[in-house]
Amino acid sequence: MAQHCSRGCAFGDFDNDGDIDVLTVNLYEPPSLLRNDVSVREHWIKFKLAGTKSNRSAIGARLTVRYAGKVQVRELLSQSSYLSCNDPRVHFGLGSATLVDVEVRWPLGLVERLTNITADQLVFLVEGSGVHKTQKFG
Repeated sequence: MAQHCSRGCAFGDFDNDGDIDVLTVNLYEPPSLLRNDVSVREHWIKFKLAGTKSNRSAIGARLTVRYAGKVQVRELLSQSSYLSCNDPRVHFGLGSATLVDVEVRWPLGLVERLTNITADQLVFLVEGSGVHKTQKFG
């Protein structure tokens, strides 16, 4: 195993297969991509947010996803680690669930609720307009 002097890392679904991968920033050499390739296929959903009244990147938005009696909450943040930032798409692992309800609390306070969103896709949300479009991968 090669050793690296690393200064930061970013998390995101770099290969769009539904799981989170890790990219480390190495000193004096190219970055290292650590792909999370698993054989078990569980469900997931990602959201890409665009603010209209709030900031355009929707930094500070809070998403609450409800599915199969479970709840997950994520906030869209801009920072991650030294000289790096995470994937701006907000990712949720869902296990065996295939439908979710989502509540988006936008940075300026608007709250939107969407129900029965299908898993295994990227959902583009625009502040005040709900679902703009969806994209499946693979």
